Amino acid sequence: MTTIFALLGAKALYLTYAWLLSAIAAAWLSDRKGYGEKPGLACGLLLTVVGVLIWLLWPARQDSRWKVQGPIPRRGGRTLAEARAERELEARDERGGADGPTSP
Repeated sequence: MTTIFALLGAKALYLTYAWLLSAIAAAWLSDRKGYGEKPGLACGLLLTVVGVLIWLLWPARQDSRWKVQGPIPRRGGRTLAEARAERELEARDERGGADGPTSP
């Protein structure tokens, strides 16, 4: 009788780990896609692995880390602020220079 409870305990522990890891992954994905951690955490806790799949398919916002830095961040790569500033400079150059008078 104790063997059955021991096996059930190990399986429950592994399912708990999978539940927590899916919540962590969904929160990370939703934060990278520009929606904050809370919606991803809620999906990950309530829907487990399906929540992670939802956030993998959910579209990223225009100015999110997912769009600017890519799906997986690189070490030593551009920060989000650097990438946004570079994109703004490129857009300004395409418009034909500065937007208005510059200060001395």
